[in-house]
Amino acid sequence: MTVSFSALDNPVWSSLSGPHARFAERHGQVLRYQTDVAPFLALPDRPDEAAWRDLAAFAGPGAEVTVTAGEVTPPEGWEIVEEFPAVQLVDDGVEGVEDPEAIALGPADVPDMLDLVERTKPGPFLPRTIELGTYLGIRRGGALVAMAGERLHPPGFTEVSAVCTDPDHRGQGLAARLVLAVVAGIKARGEIPFLHATQTNTGAIRLYESLGFRVHRRPVFVVARVASLEQVG
Repeated sequence: MTVSFSALDNPVWSSLSGPHARFAERHGQVLRYQTDVAPFLALPDRPDEAAWRDLAAFAGPGAEVTVTAGEVTPPEGWEIVEEFPAVQLVDDGVEGVEDPEAIALGPADVPDMLDLVERTKPGPFLPRTIELGTYLGIRRGGALVAMAGERLHPPGFTEVSAVCTDPDHRGQGLAARLVLAVVAGIKARGEIPFLHATQTNTGAIRLYESLGFRVHRRPVFVVARVASLEQVG
């Protein structure tokens, strides 16, 4: 299968207009995930004034939204609340390895997954995020102590996400094992694994590079507060 790496330039848009279309809600030029699935929305690669008006109407005045579409700057009247310099890494020789201790997580595991996410803060994970792809976990003494799974799905690619380990079980290589197990499933489908990390999370970046990922892009995710409809015209 021939894939285009341009799909990674705006991966939320590529996912919602492609393999994840069933999770998409649309208002004009704006796409977003159903709000109990993922907190991400997408603008076109080069949003015009009409796209920003669509976003303001969709999210509502005063709402905070995370903008991930390439190099975009919110227009006048919008407040930039925070910026997150990130790295996007792609497979550059990762050897996926199935793990005998990794178990497939399902709807019955969601309360434990939400609890682990709350304690470890790997990034957004909502009650229906599990529907986006395969999630694997490791339990010890019945407790879920580590997990990783699949999130964004641009055509030909799958994002590895929600990589987290309970603090009491770190240093055992569980995160690396689960990432490789998730990668094995992605590559078995003929797709390319990729992932994101904040630039300040140097430990995670080193881990991913040691597994065979390489930095592909350095996007900046912008959290902006929506202007009033009057301000955006």
